[in-house]
Amino acid sequence: MSAPLPAVHTWILTDGHAGNLRQAVALAGALGLTRAISRVVRPPAPWRWLAPRYAPGANHALAAVLGDIAPPALAIGCGRQAALATRLLRRRGVSTVQILDPRLDPRHWDLVIAPAHDGLTGANVISLLGSLNPVDAAWLAQARQAHPAPGQLPGPRTALLLGGDTRHRRYTLADFHALADRLDAALGREGNLMQGSLLATTSRRTPAAVQAALRQRYGKVPGLIWCGPEDGPNPYPGLLAWADRIVCTADSANLLSEACATAVPVFVADPQTAPERLGRLLQALSERGRIQPLDAAGLVDFPAVPLQETARVAAQVRSHLVGHLSGLLATAPPEAGA
Repeated sequence: MSAPLPAVHTWILTDGHAGNLRQAVALAGALGLTRAISRVVRPPAPWRWLAPRYAPGANHALAAVLGDIAPPALAIGCGRQAALATRLLRRRGVSTVQILDPRLDPRHWDLVIAPAHDGLTGANVISLLGSLNPVDAAWLAQARQAHPAPGQLPGPRTALLLGGDTRHRRYTLADFHALADRLDAALGREGNLMQGSLLATTSRRTPAAVQAALRQRYGKVPGLIWCGPEDGPNPYPGLLAWADRIVCTADSANLLSEACATAVPVFVADPQTAPERLGRLLQALSERGRIQPLDAAGLVDFPAVPLQETARVAAQVRSHLVGHLSGLLATAPPEAGA
């Protein structure tokens, strides 16, 4: 086992987007830095366009984040905007971990954590399969306690995780109904009856027309549908925790990674529609035996070994940083709130 990471003052830097924040928080949590301070990085133009490339005035542009206060001992960033901030902080002696390919030489950071499907390599680059997330056995157990309702539904419980539009492809009504037709055939639906129950949720990217079609098609079958706050608190953690199998669309590395971090089979709808980079992730997950395509042959159970990339990556980060951070403890303020 690697040495524990010292409790040091840590900043989490992102552009505020949920996917980036989730990854950075997940890594901080896996490192035991549960009191890290989250800060949003939104530099004005032209620095926003150039990030993480350096341009004169960058320090002034990020003054609202970097400010005149004492910098942290460690900064964890995720996304291009955060990469500019972590790059500048490293010049001040801060240890920096940058998540996602910064599209710039990794030498500007202490560590870069990049998805393997991006193809980034380097002496200080840690590759991972998929994306960082908090899902593990303890997280799932806590989710079952916090969201007991799905556990009262009849089994087998099928979680349906719908993504939506991306910059590469629009998710249409035809896409949804094609998925639903295959799902119905796999579940053995007859009329409004189905085997077990359906736990369906959408994302921020799911078009309103698809949400409406989801409600119309599955509103009367056993289970639950969540499309937004109007449906109550988000039950997503409970869906992952109580599902006996998961069906998801092929448009989000985060969605796929979290589904595959559970201990149940994952079926992917229309994997051939994924863009090239995401297609490489799907291929890797398929070769590992972690996913299968959704088809009308049925949701046949198969052995599912949870994808635990966050714990593996955190161990490598801890091993790399522990010596350097220990040397900073005498001068760095303690972890926020400690």
